[in-house]
Amino acid sequence: MKPRFRVYQRGNKFYKRDTQTNVRTSLGTSCRKAAQKLVDAENQSHESPALSYELAKAYLTSSDPLAKTRTWSDVMEEYARKGAPQTQDRKRRVFAMREFDFIRGKLLISTVAEDFFAVLRSEKVSVNVYLVQLQNLAVDVGWLPRPVIPRRSFPVPKKKRKIRAITREEHGRVIAAEKDVERRLFYSLLWEIGASQSDAARLRAENFDLTKGLLMFERSKTEQLCRMQISDAMRAILAQLPKEGLLFPGIQNGGHNFRASEFRRRLRLLKIKGLSLHSYRYAWAERAAEAGIPERLAMAALGHGSKAVHRAYARASQAVCPALPGG
Repeated sequence: MKPRFRVYQRGNKFYKRDTQTNVRTSLGTSCRKAAQKLVDAENQSHESPALSYELAKAYLTSSDPLAKTRTWSDVMEEYARKGAPQTQDRKRRVFAMREFDFIRGKLLISTVAEDFFAVLRSEKVSVNVYLVQLQNLAVDVGWLPRPVIPRRSFPVPKKKRKIRAITREEHGRVIAAEKDVERRLFYSLLWEIGASQSDAARLRAENFDLTKGLLMFERSKTEQLCRMQISDAMRAILAQLPKEGLLFPGIQNGGHNFRASEFRRRLRLLKIKGLSLHSYRYAWAERAAEAGIPERLAMAALGHGSKAVHRAYARASQAVCPALPGG
């Protein structure tokens, strides 16, 4: 069989030429023997992909002794170490899903496409996204010689309906039905400040400077500083909360799962669908957009460092630009 790639010299450098496409690429060497060796390897890879993969695994295990024992469980643990504590917890919850059992104990160098397809069979968006991230990490750090499945070949999952913003009417129903005073005040403050449930639960009286009329706190997820003026509605809520320390000690101690489950229970009793505590964050962004608050100020209030993120939150707002005066 005629080799696909050939070596040629230009000046002191050697290049390869693809005989099928006539594309020419520098080999980055001025040594003929090294250049020929690189091109021979490419030709062998093109003629026998399976053999080349086995050779790559052999080279990998010789340079990395742990490659013989490293499983996808190791990759999951390494990936889960990145990010804020709640982000790490979310990653570990996803990796604990039964879909990942197909590869959890599988050796990286023995993984084939069918293993990944078994994981992806559930068509869950989170599984698809995290599996891509696991593969990227394994390839980037040199634990895999090549992707198990090229990114463009990953099945496209069917996206479920996303969480939407809570409406003023729905918020009013939640407040009217909630008998627990602390939770009622918690939901009321979420409506006013648009914080994530975790950040709101961690708020202390010291975050509110009533003299300057300023609320300041740091987002635990991104470490972005959130700043906004204290409204009359906020002052009315604060008047019913502790004057020092945690504003919501019971809610903070309960943890995010308890907060989420209590809110879901309330929604279920009210027969309201498509919401979560994060819906208050969407609602604040949409209300800010409709009120004409400049985007940079809304980003400062929500603690967003990216305009793209804020636009995603406010995508359902109904702000309309007025017509210019005159003809």
